[in-house]
Amino acid sequence: MNKKVFIILLLSTILLSACNKPTPVLYLIGDSTMANKPDLEYPERGWGQLLTTFFDSTLIIENHAQNGRSTRSFIYEGRWDSIMSRLKPGDFAVIQFGHNDSSESKVGRHTLPDEYRYNLSKFVIETLNKGAHPIICTPIARRKFVDGALSDTHGIYPNIARQVAQKLNIPLIDMTISSMELLTSLGEEKTLSLFLQIPASVYEKYPEGKIDNTHLSEKGAIAISSIFVAQIKEQNIELAKYLK
Repeated sequence: MNKKVFIILLLSTILLSACNKPTPVLYLIGDSTMANKPDLEYPERGWGQLLTTFFDSTLIIENHAQNGRSTRSFIYEGRWDSIMSRLKPGDFAVIQFGHNDSSESKVGRHTLPDEYRYNLSKFVIETLNKGAHPIICTPIARRKFVDGALSDTHGIYPNIARQVAQKLNIPLIDMTISSMELLTSLGEEKTLSLFLQIPASVYEKYPEGKIDNTHLSEKGAIAISSIFVAQIKEQNIELAKYLK
């Protein structure tokens, strides 16, 4: 075989290998603040639902976040095992829980601090063992103003998430701090449009209206997803190379 033929065959092999390289998948796992909201007649959106507007077609986004889930229920319902069965090297797992874990009134969802720490560590370690990239997000803030000041409603849970990320040396997007900064900068009145403030007689689902300071409007979901995107850029996280 002469040198020219060898080079052609080598280049062909490299090109074929590149073409057969599997497309990376971004798996989102979390609760209702991140989840897809398929009802287009209703204004609620999860921030994970809006990420497709920021990333190009070289990344597949699968949003597995579900309403009402905590780290505990996501595991016990087999949702994590389902993702693990498909997770491959080069994929990403963005993990955001805390709203339901921290709520003591939610039986079956509430997770004690040590269990929350263990579950987050499980997600991270098992993702790393698959050759994939875990990213922890602290939970987004609720819109709760007391005497004009925004209150932190998540207790010690965001700090546990920070500690897990630091201990296991993986990226952390501190959505709690960033979203609190956003809400504080806008103030009590201007933040109304970021959440579900539904007047009476507008949606058949809620004839008497609905005041919801946890879940996001489309405007709010765009604002929160923008925070996530800004942070992966700032931290130069591997995922950023798939942005448009």
